[in-house]
Amino acid sequence: MRRALDILYSSSGLLSAFFLMMIGVTILLQIAGRFLNFAFDATEVSGFCMAASTFFGLAYTLKAGAHIRVNLLVGKLSAPNRRRVEIWCCTLGAAAVAYVSVNAWLMAYDSFLFGDTSPGLMAVPFWIPQLGMALGASIMTIGLVDELVQTLGGRIPDFADAEAQAIGDELEAAGAAKATTR
Repeated sequence: MRRALDILYSSSGLLSAFFLMMIGVTILLQIAGRFLNFAFDATEVSGFCMAASTFFGLAYTLKAGAHIRVNLLVGKLSAPNRRRVEIWCCTLGAAAVAYVSVNAWLMAYDSFLFGDTSPGLMAVPFWIPQLGMALGASIMTIGLVDELVQTLGGRIPDFADAEAQAIGDELEAAGAAKATTR
């Protein structure tokens, strides 16, 4: 199960990188279109790619410990209290993102039923870019529930462990640099 979840998070990160790359491709197509006299509106498509990249990147960055967190309070707490706060945060986060996820799926379904299309040159059916948002939010929900289960099981959540390792590595590097200058 752990391996399947890790593959899911890595795949989500790869999809995020792919859509980020596609923003550049669409902009290059628009530039080429100006020189070759064909119309291509990158604004709309690159916006859809940005939304997909953002939502697909959420779970990957959570598991990598790269989300911005404010640890001024949590860092001062004792281990049991820190665990309680992490459980509360994961529970609240999972519930909030699950709510967003369910509504994103419903919005994509409604857009499909009503045949909603974007108002730009290409008239892209809205349900296509909305799928990226819904799927990315669903994977993020899975990631937060995964973190919650780890924390409830008495383990350090991946996001906190990655953060501690990064801080520890920085402190070790600073200590080594200090020792060599003396």
